[in-house]
Amino acid sequence: MNRKIAAVAAIATVLVASACSSSGSSGDAKQATLSKDGKGKTVTVWLMDDAQKGWPSVVDAAKKQFEEETGATLKIEWQTWTNYTTKLDTALLSGNAPDLIEAGNTQTAKYIEAGSFVDLTGVKGQFDNSDKWLDSLAASGQSGDGTKTYAVPYYAGARVLIYRKDLFAAAGVTAAPTTLAELTAALDKVKAANASTPGFSALYLPGQNWYTAASFGAGTFGVKNIVAKKDGDKWAGTLTDPKFVEGIKTWNDLQKKYSTGGTTTDEATQDALMAKGNIAAIVGAGWELGSVIDPKTGDPKLADKLATIALPGTAAGSPTPAFLGGSDLAVPAKAANPGLGATFLQIYTNTKQQTELAKFAIPNNKTLVAAYKAAAPANKAAGDAAEGQTWFIPNSPLWSGADETALKTAFGAIAAGGDPAAELKKVQDTIVKDLNG
Repeated sequence: MNRKIAAVAAIATVLVASACSSSGSSGDAKQATLSKDGKGKTVTVWLMDDAQKGWPSVVDAAKKQFEEETGATLKIEWQTWTNYTTKLDTALLSGNAPDLIEAGNTQTAKYIEAGSFVDLTGVKGQFDNSDKWLDSLAASGQSGDGTKTYAVPYYAGARVLIYRKDLFAAAGVTAAPTTLAELTAALDKVKAANASTPGFSALYLPGQNWYTAASFGAGTFGVKNIVAKKDGDKWAGTLTDPKFVEGIKTWNDLQKKYSTGGTTTDEATQDALMAKGNIAAIVGAGWELGSVIDPKTGDPKLADKLATIALPGTAAGSPTPAFLGGSDLAVPAKAANPGLGATFLQIYTNTKQQTELAKFAIPNNKTLVAAYKAAAPANKAAGDAAEGQTWFIPNSPLWSGADETALKTAFGAIAAGGDPAAELKKVQDTIVKDLNG
């Protein structure tokens, strides 16, 4: 069995036999309805504990509204990301699937291909702000051709530049950079001012942080079709496009000039390293600022010395495109109460709930990003990044962790001195072969 069949069949063999076609299951999936006939029924929802920790009031308000309007009892089962994919695979294959589930936006394509989710296209217009959903997040819940919707955007996250205001100011940089040219000029000053500090990085760019590297590629190539594009029924690589390579060379130049160490590591420990004091800036998720100053994992004395901005691009007001991560919500095809699951989904993502969620995370639509940015000074950078141009991985069920590992290895090799074009050609060949089964 080739990789393409295996990837889809792992979910679809028991679930929906017709979903094994290579073109997806848009025409075969169960069509969604919105039901309020819930008297005596229990509706089960799987949500990540991010919500339990970060915005429980949003969940509680949606639960209350749902139970009042439907007469059903809502049961939230909190999940964690560890081993979640395996648990979700098992549930979707069983006859006891939840009525609504959360999935990471890089996970949804394989489930859509397998026919694991109800088709929400017919009711999409009844969801608040569905015409204003964040582009990359919305795309992750669609069929490969973009004509069908199977998952609704939930919330997003975007990488930003986290920097030491005090180190920049001590080097004579008192205004936040607005362009890449201004950023490199600022980094030159910060590097020079700290030349005597062992292992100092003006901008720490670990070589295997491929999301950041590819963002520079997207800045010169464009945000669509990053890594690969569909050419008829086949995938073709874009990593070797001269415009993409141009951006990677910019990233590589920054890495070589301003980053010390970390050429063959990823970003997993960069917040802890920054807390040690010899890193002036990193590119990371907005929440990493909190990790840098956490009393247990970082240095709380840095709390008033850190700031965030969207990673500058070639022109002021146009940040370097960010990878838009986040979560989607979907109704399993084997749910006992799919209509009620869809109704809770509608309520949980309505304007009222998303406005409240915007105090804690980037909401699912462009209209409410302003509310997120206004909620806290540190939110502005991530909000600006999400409002700007964003990119996403190839929307294919055959995209896997192995592809991300291959990209990490390739960019690590570039950071360690490898030729960008040659390393990108090697990893492109690997990924295109995977995507084409």
